[in-house]
Amino acid sequence: MISNSLLFTSYTLPNGATLPNRLVKAAMEENLSNTNLEPDNALWNLYESWARGGVGTMITGNVMVDHRAMTGPGGVVLEEGTPLDGFRIWSSKAKVAGGKIIMQINHPGRQILAKLGGEVWAPSAVPVDIGNLSKLLGKPKAMTEKEILDTIQRFAKTSQLAMESGFDGVEIHAAHGYLISQFLSPIANRRDDIWGGSLENRSRFLIEVIRAVRKAVKPGFIVAVKLNSADFQKGGFQFQDAKEVIAKIQMLGVDFIELSGGNYEAPAMQGESRDGSTLAREAYFLDFASEVAKTATVPILVTGGIRRKQIAESVLDSGVPLVGIATALALNPNLPNDWKENKEINHSLPNPDWKSKTLKGLANMAMVRYQLNRLSQNKLPTINVSPIIRLVMDQLRLSKLTKRYRNWIHHLPH
Repeated sequence: MISNSLLFTSYTLPNGATLPNRLVKAAMEENLSNTNLEPDNALWNLYESWARGGVGTMITGNVMVDHRAMTGPGGVVLEEGTPLDGFRIWSSKAKVAGGKIIMQINHPGRQILAKLGGEVWAPSAVPVDIGNLSKLLGKPKAMTEKEILDTIQRFAKTSQLAMESGFDGVEIHAAHGYLISQFLSPIANRRDDIWGGSLENRSRFLIEVIRAVRKAVKPGFIVAVKLNSADFQKGGFQFQDAKEVIAKIQMLGVDFIELSGGNYEAPAMQGESRDGSTLAREAYFLDFASEVAKTATVPILVTGGIRRKQIAESVLDSGVPLVGIATALALNPNLPNDWKENKEINHSLPNPDWKSKTLKGLANMAMVRYQLNRLSQNKLPTINVSPIIRLVMDQLRLSKLTKRYRNWIHHLPH
């Protein structure tokens, strides 16, 4: 029996682009690039398996706008001079079933692993505080005006190249404690020039990035923003700030806003807040998203822990038109097709009962990455995994990729 759920109806964005259904694969960090930090077979296979699984729109994991600043060692970079062939194949594999593919574009700012080297930039020289693990991250230096303006142009260039490579849009990552999110946060941004201080100044970097991107691409190209509903930290970016930022950016030609939350210091995107309270088990950010959707003039996408069809439908019922799914699609790439046929198979990963939220977060990411790796090799996912073994294996793999990255960057022409 085929489902007549609203989840499988199409949806038209403000710029006229139509998404085939309401289900969106949200970004997950894949770390599956080749030696040159470009996409190849692994990413092509992974996205083709999701495309065939029936999800209407996919948002890629982080694509970096600057090879000197990576969220992880196996990440993808798209900048001036990057060959586009691998990206063209990636977009065509992702669209094999008629869906849309959106590239998430990002700069990590101060959230860079120390052992990666590279440039650790931030609005201010405030290091990330994750307790005894803080030393794993690089020591940030405050950006100069020239570095700020150059980085804004990098976002625009990457967007233009994504469009040339056949992607349907970009999502500007302004959440999870990465660079744009750092500019928005009063904890990380202590500047006293036009880029810091008041919320108006702290949101200037994001606004200038959106303007530069919109100018660099055609009107029919999707431009989305991923924004924290809050940082879940005392004195950080709050719900009220998010509402004000949304009111500003919805006037700039944004096609949808994805709401998430948290950062490395408070990984709310994994269901944890800084004070240790566990967020509602599924659809973590839905209350805020449905409140915002009442007044927003652009569509809202909500992501965070959605695994079951009835929860996805409750998102639409609450007035939020787009549903983002991440981990559930790593465990079952065919989930949308199953839901369409009214099949409900609930897979979930083990939840480690550990004190350290950071280690717990790393183990969760390791278990998800393991599934992505299997899918990229055309193998089926498995929930039969040990958090501790996956964490150790993931660290070993990342350490190999780190050596590879350092070697690659060392041999670049200066």
